[in-house]
Amino acid sequence: MKLAIAQINCTVGDLSGNVRKILDYVSKAKNAGAGLVITPEMALSGYPPEDLLLRRGFRDACAGALADMAREVSGVTLLVGHPHLQGDKLYNAASVICDGKIIATYYKNLLPNDSVFDERRYFVPGSDPCIFELEGMKFGVNICQDIWERGTATRAREAGADALLVLNSSPYHMRKLDLRHQLVRQRIGETGIPLVYVNLVGGQDELVFDGASFAMNGKGELTHQLEEFTETLGLIELENKTPVEGKIVPPRTVEASIYRALSVGLEDYVGKNGLPGVLLGLSGGVDSALTLAIAVDALGADKVQAVMMPSQFTADISLQDARAMAETFGVRYSEISIDSIFGEFKGSLAREFASLPHDEPDLTEENMQARIRGSLLMALSNKYGSIVLTTGNKSETAVGYCTLYGDMAGGFAILKDLSKTMVYSLCHYRNTLGNVIPQRVMSRAPSAELRADQTDQDRLPSYEVLDAILEAYVERDLSLADMLNMDFAEADVRRVVQLIRQNEYKRHQAAPGVRVTQRAFGKDWRYPTTSKYQDRF
Repeated sequence: MKLAIAQINCTVGDLSGNVRKILDYVSKAKNAGAGLVITPEMALSGYPPEDLLLRRGFRDACAGALADMAREVSGVTLLVGHPHLQGDKLYNAASVICDGKIIATYYKNLLPNDSVFDERRYFVPGSDPCIFELEGMKFGVNICQDIWERGTATRAREAGADALLVLNSSPYHMRKLDLRHQLVRQRIGETGIPLVYVNLVGGQDELVFDGASFAMNGKGELTHQLEEFTETLGLIELENKTPVEGKIVPPRTVEASIYRALSVGLEDYVGKNGLPGVLLGLSGGVDSALTLAIAVDALGADKVQAVMMPSQFTADISLQDARAMAETFGVRYSEISIDSIFGEFKGSLAREFASLPHDEPDLTEENMQARIRGSLLMALSNKYGSIVLTTGNKSETAVGYCTLYGDMAGGFAILKDLSKTMVYSLCHYRNTLGNVIPQRVMSRAPSAELRADQTDQDRLPSYEVLDAILEAYVERDLSLADMLNMDFAEADVRRVVQLIRQNEYKRHQAAPGVRVTQRAFGKDWRYPTTSKYQDRF
């Protein structure tokens, strides 16, 4: 027999659109000779629906959409993921539909409640296996987290399954595919049966789903590997109850997969929210250069506007490089000097500041410039309807090297989960596809250009040191003592950790952005703003 993987991009809450897409893929699969079609976890509702699941109207609408869709399915068997209300209990479910009827429903056994997940807030766990038979072969069903631990897959095998079908909405982070392959091989080692893994694709707020669906035989050998970040229909031939070796798409490099994740995240955030386009402040620096490249690649130059807002501290080469990039990418480009506005601000505050013991320019005047730029961008956003893309990276937001209502002003933060060192890596990667970012943007010392002769390292450790400490403390949860054993200087560790603590209030007000690491400043970072706790050596 032949089965089909519907690796599709579903939109949360778009029940009619998701049903149309599922039925379209069912039709394509039938035409290709498939007898079974498998969709991702919660494909009907989109994932994650979050507190929409608490609304009775939404749950009822999902049930109605499932019933309507079932009546349209004939001549093929469909396995579809959806929320399911049974009495007063809500389940993360998958139903088997055949000839217009639901013939079996499986309830997800293991509900993740860590990282970006909080499924126990909404769902009740199931406990029983689900087996259905098609063309003489018995299939077991699991959903995502069910295969991350021992037990659930084994119960399906003990119930008679010849193969295991796993529906997933597994969000991307770098090197995630390797982890999935490893986990699936563990489950195959315990059960000895083939496994087909289907995953959602597309962006949903801060999460990006990479697809990358695959199949393995009963020996744990990869037989099929679908493309990452792309909607596709994958066909799998089964002979003697095992997948016949088919197409294996090689994985992307780490930089290529991150770049694609950021592009998909932005494209879907803009597209699914019906936004006409984006605009950004183009400073001539490396962060705004990468933001511009991703925006154009994701949306097209016609939907991107770049604005250079020079001041007396802006270097000539910054202006030259901003103009060059805007011309290279073919985007709408504007220059709006902030010097006169900055002068008005300082004049308005001169009498107030004159009473201070030290009225020389300091961080106040630097933040003033950033906030002037933020106000100009938001005014353009209001006028044109485009969303402002912030250009700050994870390294800066971790330690507060950013200005509330200034460079943090905006609706979406593409680089939010990228370290500064990864920003440079992605710039170099993008230039391998076409030389669009001037070399000196990447080679000159990074600077906010808010005062004369300023560089980032006036206030921060080198980015190599800073990013290594952030990875250890933020992404790996290592203690201060652990980090000292990694040969970090104690002064650097103390300083960085203190800055992280002090700037939680800024991150609570930051725009959403694409998650690409195992721990981002978003759904999986939930620290209190007010806290007396301090890490100790």
